[in-house]
Amino acid sequence: MLAGLEVILGIIALFIGIALGYYVRKQKALSEINSAEARAQKIVNEAKAQEKETVIKAQEKALVIIEEAKREETRRYRELNEFQKRLEKRETTFSQKLLELQDKQQKLYDKVNQIEEAKEKIIAIRKEQLAKLEKIAQMTKDEAKEILMNNVEGEIKDALLSRVKKLEQESTSELEEKTKAMLAITMQRLAPTYTAEVTTTTVDLPNDEMKGRIIGREGRNIRAIENLTGVEIIVDDTPNVITISGFSMIRRHLAKRALEKLILDGRIHPTKIEDAIEEAKKELALDIKKAGEEAMYDVGVTGFDPKLVQILGRLKYRTSYGQNILSHSVQVAHLCSLLADQLGADVTIAKKAGLLHDIGKAVDHEVQGTHPEIGKNIGQKFNLQPEVINAIATHH
Repeated sequence: MLAGLEVILGIIALFIGIALGYYVRKQKALSEINSAEARAQKIVNEAKAQEKETVIKAQEKALVIIEEAKREETRRYRELNEFQKRLEKRETTFSQKLLELQDKQQKLYDKVNQIEEAKEKIIAIRKEQLAKLEKIAQMTKDEAKEILMNNVEGEIKDALLSRVKKLEQESTSELEEKTKAMLAITMQRLAPTYTAEVTTTTVDLPNDEMKGRIIGREGRNIRAIENLTGVEIIVDDTPNVITISGFSMIRRHLAKRALEKLILDGRIHPTKIEDAIEEAKKELALDIKKAGEEAMYDVGVTGFDPKLVQILGRLKYRTSYGQNILSHSVQVAHLCSLLADQLGADVTIAKKAGLLHDIGKAVDHEVQGTHPEIGKNIGQKFNLQPEVINAIATHH
């Protein structure tokens, strides 16, 4: 009986233990769930706070960027406005000079007309005087001349011979002058190309936004280019184009090459500008050397000092009266060769003299003196033949 009761009590205790264990685990699980929900809510609240703070910061940063963009736009507008004023001032100056030139031209035309009128009056007066003399003498001009010559021929024979000799000398001198003039005309006709005298070069841009980048912040880029190349960069309203202004063609080509490199690279700042200009200088030096060598090959001369070849090549970037000087020099060399061959003179010396006759113009903007004087000094420096030096010094 007691054993059965113990079994029953054991079973009851077991059920009570199981129930208590279940209750405890249930309470613990509820506690963990509540704790997890609290943590999740905390994370959500923190995320919302961070999101709000991020939005506020983004809005503040956007406002700063907008303000900077407005200031940059204002600055660029001011710079472009200043360039526009400079351009307008330059146009005004050009217009004034053009008006002055037109006024001088009109005065010159008036003087020419006055001279022509005076010539016509003189001719009319001479005709009138001859008519009066013929009327007074009752003979024609030819009759009077014949009588006069018959009367004085014996008395002034020596004087007449002297006069004839003088006239012969004058005729010879006049013939020489005409020959020189004909040679000059022939030389001009042989020249293959003529170009207008210009002092500007243009550079094409991919877009107008590139103008602002070339100008740079507060104009520092454009000033760097102008200072390093010695030219003036003109930025106006012409779409996708900037203009390089300067009297030296070499400097303009140097600036153009450097700008084209910068535009292609896309990075434009003072340091990059210096690198581009140095690279352009090296390329231009090679181009000048090649031009000198090609001119020598075209004419058929050799033996020039490399430095003299470099000076000769510089003539590719010089013009005179609308004509490229290097092309002109090559044509003169060919003409001198033809003349020397006809006259039995030294053809090689004639070619060298013709090719180098304007060599002084390659550096006349850097050295004092006329280009024949400068050319003579260059010839002496490089030990050219005396005949060549003399031709250079006396061709004008």
